[in-house]
Amino acid sequence: MNRKIVDFYLDDDNHWVALLECAHGQHVRHQPPFVNREWTQTRTGREAMLETELNCLKCERLELPQGVRAYKETPVFTQDSVPAGLLRDHATKAGVWGRIHVLAGTLSYSVTAPFKYTWTLSPDVIGVIAPEVLHHVTSIGDVRFKVEFMRVA
Repeated sequence: MNRKIVDFYLDDDNHWVALLECAHGQHVRHQPPFVNREWTQTRTGREAMLETELNCLKCERLELPQGVRAYKETPVFTQDSVPAGLLRDHATKAGVWGRIHVLAGTLSYSVTAPFKYTWTLSPDVIGVIAPEVLHHVTSIGDVRFKVEFMRVA
């Protein structure tokens, strides 16, 4: 899924990494003749690339970025008390990640756009919510769960 570049930094090996709006980093190495990214070699070149988009495979794999910390969580919901908004497609705001923790039973978690996945969550399987990605849940019998919201600290 495409994410905007918001900054750049050098990794431990002195290679440029684009910091994306999702908080993931993506290497943007200049390694001619295989990869020609001369723009990484100057501050002006990098600044010109801010706000352009790169495909973030880590978002598509629903990998939490380093440095995210929980800042709030929902009450515990059951199959009878889950809010209607969680049962239909919705998304978190830019920069807001989430984790669905099933405390008992099972819950179906579906990501519907920009890619499609469905998982059955249980106390042993946590669901990760990426920013601005449409998703919903469906209870499978008796279930107790909560959602933890996270962002870069």
